[in-house]
Amino acid sequence: MNLSDYIKRRNGVPLGHSDSLRNMLSRSLGAGKFSIFWQYWNPIWGFYLGKYIFKPLKLMFPQALSLLITFVVCGFIHDLAIMLLKWEFTLLLTPWFLFMGLSVIISDYAKIDYSKFSWIVRAVINITIISGCLFLAYQVRF
Repeated sequence: MNLSDYIKRRNGVPLGHSDSLRNMLSRSLGAGKFSIFWQYWNPIWGFYLGKYIFKPLKLMFPQALSLLITFVVCGFIHDLAIMLLKWEFTLLLTPWFLFMGLSVIISDYAKIDYSKFSWIVRAVINITIISGCLFLAYQVRF
């Protein structure tokens, strides 16, 4: 699958469509599982992480570990961009993404599904999970 097909599948509209951002936010925030949130969030970034990080890792490691490593790599790339801009070592997004990856794995393992709730309740749950992971990341910030 190429990038254009992937984005249309995730957003329901082609790459560059004016409704792309609205659809991404609506679908991701309204997801009934935290793992589904990540299927819709930032499809361009997700396409490349899946293709170049997650899929090769799955050839060597179990899926859950591959997913966790992918989240950590993603967080580190974000941290690396900040470090290059600020010219100082800092890791906040790496542990944040680690905690979000753990949340995906744990919530899937526990079969946590809130898809029967209204969109607003699902959005609050997803934002709460993300915020809680950020809070934890601040507690262990390097």
